[in-house]
Amino acid sequence: MLTVLVDYDSGNLHSAQKALERMAREADAGQVLVSQRPEDVARADRVVLPGDGAFPACRRGLQAFDGLEDAVLEAVGPRGVPFLGICVGMQMLATVGREYEDVPGFGLIGGAIERIAPTDTSLKVPHMGWNDLILTADHPVLAGLATGDHAYFVHSYQMVMDDVADRLAHVDYGGYVTAIVARGNVVGTQFHPEKSQATGLRLIANFLRWTP
Repeated sequence: MLTVLVDYDSGNLHSAQKALERMAREADAGQVLVSQRPEDVARADRVVLPGDGAFPACRRGLQAFDGLEDAVLEAVGPRGVPFLGICVGMQMLATVGREYEDVPGFGLIGGAIERIAPTDTSLKVPHMGWNDLILTADHPVLAGLATGDHAYFVHSYQMVMDDVADRLAHVDYGGYVTAIVARGNVVGTQFHPEKSQATGLRLIANFLRWTP
């Protein structure tokens, strides 16, 4: 089995690569490959799309690699391979991103990427640091996880869901902030599982074992 971590020059992939490789060994889940090549994504059994920075920059950064976005969408759509989006990689699943300007997302999970607006004005944006997950649905990637488990966040925008049935978990940051989404063969985490210690490693291991 081959898991491809898509490299489109959006952030440092070292931590994500190491976490995926560690859990792939423990789960006997095959090889992890970091690649910018569409042909590697085309043969992948699982695809992981990270993303750091602003939504428009990540969206255009992915499009700048000839054929790479098409390969990702072919994998997640017609081929139906398990897909994990991390941080802005999760946000790109939405219908539209509204960070600085309106930019279309993949449209795989209905929603808009909106700036976090805590009701408690003493809470700072970006939402940065550890927060407790509140699980609201059952899903194989949540096996062994529970409400109260900690995850590490760094973001100013979140996915505002069209249908909350697509949200597996949120956190409280002066109101609901989407933490995990899923639909079909697609899962996304707003937090960084590779930086979330036991919680993140468990989720990664579950993803590598998951058959939608």
